[in-house]
Amino acid sequence: MLTPIELKKLYSSDEFIEKYTYSNNDLGITYTKEKTIFKIWAPTAEKIILNIYKSGNYNEEDRILCRELEPKEKGIWECIVYDDLNNLYYDYKIYVNDSVNYTCDPYSIACGVNGKRSMILNLKDTDPEGWEEDYIRDRDDRYPVIYELHIKDFSYDKASGIKDEYRGKYLAFTQTGTTLNNDKIHKTGIDYLESLGITHVHLLPCFDFGSVDESLKDDTQFNWGYDPVNYNVPEGSYSTNPFDGSVRIKEFKQMVQALHKAGINVIMDVVYNHTYNLDTSLQKTVPYYYYRVNEDGTLSNGSACGNDTASDRVMFRKYMVDSIVYWAKEYHIDGFRFDLMGLHDVETMNEIRKALNKLPNGEKILMYGEPWAAGDTAMENNAIPALKKNIALLDENISIFCDDTRDAIKGHVFYGEEPGFINGGKGFENKIKSCVLGWCKNNKEYSPKSPKQIISYVSAHDNFTLYDKLIETLRKE
Repeated sequence: MLTPIELKKLYSSDEFIEKYTYSNNDLGITYTKEKTIFKIWAPTAEKIILNIYKSGNYNEEDRILCRELEPKEKGIWECIVYDDLNNLYYDYKIYVNDSVNYTCDPYSIACGVNGKRSMILNLKDTDPEGWEEDYIRDRDDRYPVIYELHIKDFSYDKASGIKDEYRGKYLAFTQTGTTLNNDKIHKTGIDYLESLGITHVHLLPCFDFGSVDESLKDDTQFNWGYDPVNYNVPEGSYSTNPFDGSVRIKEFKQMVQALHKAGINVIMDVVYNHTYNLDTSLQKTVPYYYYRVNEDGTLSNGSACGNDTASDRVMFRKYMVDSIVYWAKEYHIDGFRFDLMGLHDVETMNEIRKALNKLPNGEKILMYGEPWAAGDTAMENNAIPALKKNIALLDENISIFCDDTRDAIKGHVFYGEEPGFINGGKGFENKIKSCVLGWCKNNKEYSPKSPKQIISYVSAHDNFTLYDKLIETLRKE
C-alpha cells in the first residue's frame, strides 16, 4: 500500500500527468434506451466491478446485475450494458491501493437516499412542463441585487401559509398567493421575494450534502449544507421523496422555473474546497488524488473542515469545470458563489469562467466567491490562490465578497463591540469613499480591474447580522 506522501509524488510527476490526463466530456453515464455506457477515471485501480440495483435504498439487497469494467487509455475504465436501465441504480466495487471500496460514481447525476447509490436516468423525464422555454439568463442589464436564503428556512414555519407537504422543500417556491398566517395582507413565499425587487436569490448549498440523514422522517434536522457528498446531485432532504432519485431533480427544476417566472435569477452556493469527510467517491476511486497532502503526510486543512480539495490538480480542475457547466446547462443556474474561493487556484477559477462564457448568454452568469481561506493550504506547482490580493489575476467577470466594505460600514466582523461608520466609528471616511469607488483607487492592498469585481454587503449567513452588530455596538448608549 502506498502512503499519502508516495501517492502525492506519483500524482505530481510529469509522467503521471501526461499519461493520465483525460479531456473528454463523457465521464459518468451516457444513457440511451438501447444501452448505457459507464465510464470512470481511476488510473491507479487494479479492478472495478459495476453493480446494478433495483432501488436507491442501500439497505436493500436487490442487486440484479454485476459486470466487470475494462481498462482503457488515460486511466479510464468502461462498461457498456446493452439494455434499457432507466430508473435503476448502481455503484462500483473498486480494488485500489490494497483496498476494496464500494462507492457511488463521482460523476453521479442522480442518486438514491443519502447519496450511497448512483442512479441511471433519462434526464428528459425530469423536465417540468415548459422547461425548454424557461429562460436561462438574466436578459437585461439590471444591477444585481442578491438575496441570500436557506431553502428549508424559507418556508419551514407554518405561519408562512405554505402547504404542509411543501414546507422546507423545493416545491415551496412554486406556491403563490400565500400570506402570513393567511392574513391576506403580508406576502410570504415567492410572492414576498418578488415584492422585494431583487434580481437574484443566492441559495445556500443545495447539492447533495451529508449532514442531514435523508432516510429519517424527523423534519427538525437542519444544516446549512456546507458538507458536500455528491456535487452534481440536488440535496434529497429538500425533496418530497429522497428515496426516488428522479424526484429531487424534477422538484429542483420546478423551483428554478418558478423563480425565473417571478423574474428572479438563481445563484447556487458551491463548496468545492472540501468534502463532508474522507469517506467519499473521490477518495475511494483515486486515493488522495483529489485532496491536498502536507509534506508530513497529513491532510491539508486550510478549510478548517479536515480536508482541502486540490483544484490545482488537472483532473479535479476538470471536475470543477464539468460540474459548474452541468448545473448551468441542466438546471438553468444563473450564478455561482464559491465558498472559501481562496482555497482554489486562479487558473481553475479562470477556466471555469471561460467555460461558462461559451454557453448561451453565458457571460451573464454571475461568478463570485469568498476571497479568503481559513488557513494555509498545500497547493502544488506554484499555483496562485484566488485570494483578494490576487484579484487582478482573475477574469474581470469573477467578483469577490468585499469584507472591507462590510467592516467599514458596520465594524470589525470578529470584534463585536468595535463599531464602523454607521454606528459611530471614527476614521472610516476614506474607506467609505473606497467602498463607493469599488476599491479601485488608492488601494494598496489589492487592485480590482473594475468595480464589478466587488460584491458589496453588510450581512450574510456568517457572523453578526447588521441588526446584531448595531445592538452590540450601541449597547452602552
